[in-house]
Amino acid sequence: MKNYSLLFITFLLFQGMNAQSESSLITETLQNYMNGSSYNELEMLESAFADNATLYLTAKDGFKMYTPKEYAGFFKRGEKGKFNGRYAKILEIEVTKDIANAKVEISFPERNMIYIDLFLLKKIENNWKIISKTATRVDDPNQNAVLFILSNAHFYGNTKLNTGNSFSEIVHAYNVFKKAGYVIDFVSPKGGAVPLSYINTSDELIKKYVYDRDFMSALKNTKSPKEVQASKYKAVQYIGGGGAMFGVPENKEIQDIAMEVYEQYNGIISSVCHGTAGIVNLKTKDGKYLVDGKNVSGYPDDFENKEKAYFKTFPFLIKKTIEDRGGKFHFSERSKSHVEVDGRLVTGQNFLSSEEVSLKIIQLISVAEK
Repeated sequence: MKNYSLLFITFLLFQGMNAQSESSLITETLQNYMNGSSYNELEMLESAFADNATLYLTAKDGFKMYTPKEYAGFFKRGEKGKFNGRYAKILEIEVTKDIANAKVEISFPERNMIYIDLFLLKKIENNWKIISKTATRVDDPNQNAVLFILSNAHFYGNTKLNTGNSFSEIVHAYNVFKKAGYVIDFVSPKGGAVPLSYINTSDELIKKYVYDRDFMSALKNTKSPKEVQASKYKAVQYIGGGGAMFGVPENKEIQDIAMEVYEQYNGIISSVCHGTAGIVNLKTKDGKYLVDGKNVSGYPDDFENKEKAYFKTFPFLIKKTIEDRGGKFHFSERSKSHVEVDGRLVTGQNFLSSEEVSLKIIQLISVAEK
């Protein structure tokens, strides 16, 4: 019986490794499609398709079918090798033996446009080829949207102490906005997959989102700052977790996005828990710190365990830095929610404040739109 169990486990491992290998090969094919279409490389673009592939697309004059060569012709006016503003990233790949389906996001930040491409692929003579494609536009310029700002930091400073973004804070804030009909996007300094912490599946809401494929895919494929168009968003929210202390506060591109939302589009800046670290360096156009003269909350220095190794890696202290820069820092007991609203700055003390911070943001947006 033990030998049979070992054989079965070995079989499962082999199957998993094989699927991973096929996914890598499919990724190469999709990269030819994405790079070919983003840099006007017609031969590279055509190479991703089977010769008899069919593309089902909606043109100005209605729904039509195209060949790969006809589709590649859409890009012939662009300069070969020059980026045309078309950002592409793979969202999903699902493999079943010699067939697969895939989903790719195509975004045009400067035009505030997003498309989703769906592909059907087939392994033909040991090469994966796209045999069918369709696409749809998913963005809605009239729909309210909020940008969650996450960290790429896996460790505290230069140590091997694990950290990440608070999954609880992400989920409880995300759920509030989702129920209110908002679009939620994620950005991180480097883009791509971000580390997650505080995943408690005894919490039914957290369990729900752990198994939500689209939600987890979005966290695996966060936007990079260059893919973000500030005009799309009514608010930004800095998410907490130990990782929020690293990479985000000093990132100039993210600072610029947040302040553009705040100053040019009268949007809201918000933060929760250690996410408040992200706002300490924000400055207004007149050179003043955003927090100067404002009521602010976040995870207080008073609650940190100053004897622990993680604390010694912090590049600065949240409460002290806020106060040094003219802010008035407020907090309550550890186990209570505490939220400060000062104009269009909304900040919360801990993960228990996530829902309330998000509800306050929605309330402020609703009042501004009346």
